[in-house]
Amino acid sequence: MKILATFLFILFSVSPEGDAIKMQWDENRQLTWKDFRGQPDQGHSYVASTNSGVSFSFSYKVKNGKMTMEYQVLCNFYPELSWYKPDLVSPYILKHEQTHFDISELYARKLRKAMEETSFSNSPKDEVNKIYQNLENARRELQTKYDFETDHSKNEPVEIQWRRFIAKELKQYERWKS
Repeated sequence: MKILATFLFILFSVSPEGDAIKMQWDENRQLTWKDFRGQPDQGHSYVASTNSGVSFSFSYKVKNGKMTMEYQVLCNFYPELSWYKPDLVSPYILKHEQTHFDISELYARKLRKAMEETSFSNSPKDEVNKIYQNLENARRELQTKYDFETDHSKNEPVEIQWRRFIAKELKQYERWKS
């Protein structure tokens, strides 16, 4: 009996429209202010906001009692949902926003690693969902912790520590970059 299921999870802090424009994370391309196309939220004291996350899809089939699975994990930046206040930003702030995008890439790599290293049953839907939920919760927590500890980039020494930490983590998970 052949079973085929496909699931798509899009993970990010603000739910964009299903066909929102997105850019994939690329180690050879840093964000620029031109990438931030959304309307600034004047109600926020923040001077910029990055909307990024991980898109994930998988399918599996069972044939002759053996399960095979295919999956795709991408880290995305959503330009139309990301914004900045032009008169208040700087290259330093842009690097803070890039680090948010890098954190999402780190969790894309962690998801690829988990998918590669997990032995799934012949009915993996719940198992995959649990991995996804755990990593998405951890990604959101790390994004929040980053902003809290850096005071949204205002604490420069801590900001620099965070940038180094995330760069080191990306290097540690380099095997699982797309």
